[in-house]
Amino acid sequence: LCSRIFSFLDVVTLCRCAQVSRAWNVLALDGSNWQRIDLFDFQRDIEGRVVENISKRCGGFLRKLSLRGCLGVGDNALRTFAQNCRNIEVLNLNGCTKITDATCTSLSKFCSKLRHLDLASCTSITNLSLKALSEGCPLLEQLIISWCDQVTKDGIQALVRGCGGLRALSLKGCTQLEDEALKYIGAHCPELVTLNLQTCLQITDDGLITICRGCHKLQSLCASGCSNITDAILNALGQNCPRLRILEVARCSQLTDVGFTTLARNCHELEKMDLEECVQITDSTLIQLSIHCPRLQVLSLSHCELITDDGIRHLGNGACAHDRLEVIELDNCPLITDASLEHLKSCHSLERIELYDCQQITRAGIKRLRTHLPNIKVHAYFAPVTPPPSVGGSRQRFCRCCIIL
Repeated sequence: LCSRIFSFLDVVTLCRCAQVSRAWNVLALDGSNWQRIDLFDFQRDIEGRVVENISKRCGGFLRKLSLRGCLGVGDNALRTFAQNCRNIEVLNLNGCTKITDATCTSLSKFCSKLRHLDLASCTSITNLSLKALSEGCPLLEQLIISWCDQVTKDGIQALVRGCGGLRALSLKGCTQLEDEALKYIGAHCPELVTLNLQTCLQITDDGLITICRGCHKLQSLCASGCSNITDAILNALGQNCPRLRILEVARCSQLTDVGFTTLARNCHELEKMDLEECVQITDSTLIQLSIHCPRLQVLSLSHCELITDDGIRHLGNGACAHDRLEVIELDNCPLITDASLEHLKSCHSLERIELYDCQQITRAGIKRLRTHLPNIKVHAYFAPVTPPPSVGGSRQRFCRCCIIL
């Protein structure tokens, strides 16, 4: 019974219990209580020997380990870990900057049950790691290699040939990737649900269209910063990926109302859209979203300078307005006025609205909105409407300030 109780305790509490008595020490340090470990709270002090000791203590019991931010952990410690913890399924090495391809070689050799692996910001990782994972970790479902900028299309080709069951892949900041890499993914990963390509600057329509045609189960796509893509991507998503729930295309300035119209008419399950700096879209896009996307919860329109009160009116009257819409971002939308806030009064689920640099929004308009939505958080800038008269022959300066109402 005591052992069962200990199984619910976190790492810190288990260590404290281990100091109470010899009997509790045996129970607290039993490997069966250490199936899920997160050492992030100790990231400044953790050294390789600690990981080695934990692996020897836990052995085959350990299923999930997070070493996120553990800067002192290197390849040698993780080789010992891999040898001892062969049933590991989830491993987070985000920010472990000392590790190299040798770690993935160890994981490939000993950890065939690995399903989720996070290698974000492990900048020494190269194509050799992906080749090793392909050969030894066939059950891999989620891989994060964000900011591993040495990875190229050759690594992606090797990975997908052995890990065709990938469901989530983050390639954020992998700046060497080209369309050819996406073609390999589209051809070999039909189960893919989540794909992050943020800041992959060389990606164009050709590569993403291949993804759409090969990955019909896609639910989340981030292509923010991929400035070369056009409406052809939105058309391909609409035609091939009806389950799409999340689309992030911030700073993709070539996208227009035409593409978003096709997308909205075919992807009715959309819940989150980041359209920041999609500078060509107008109220027409909001009209289509209000009609066809009843599940929309989060919408960013910051720096979409052609959006007006009329578009917000349609959104406020749309199917998502009353029970779904939670966040709307309208920073730097100069045509938005207090009339937009009036249109949003019926959005009872609205939790936050961003209005930085919306010059025509007033305090009075925000106060009226809050009478209907008392719990809403409003982020805005305000400046004096009329400068105060000069005092003593010199005009005082007043800076703009950020307020959270």
